[in-house]
Amino acid sequence: MDEARAVLARLGRIEELEREGAPPGVLLEELRGLVQAAEVWARLEGDERARTAVERCDAALAQPVA
Repeated sequence: MDEARAVLARLGRIEELEREGAPPGVLLEELRGLVQAAEVWARLEGDERARTAVERCDAALAQPVA
């Protein structure tokens, strides 16, 4: 359950940063942290859909920022 809270807390920080107009680099770091937290959660839950979603997010974040 702590893993789910970590993901939700990270989402909250991302939303707050967006409202404040944070620079893209700051948001990107938070998004990377979100993916890491989601990976931990997915591993513990053992859900294939969650793992697939994390892999897709991880791949998207690996792309260079324009």
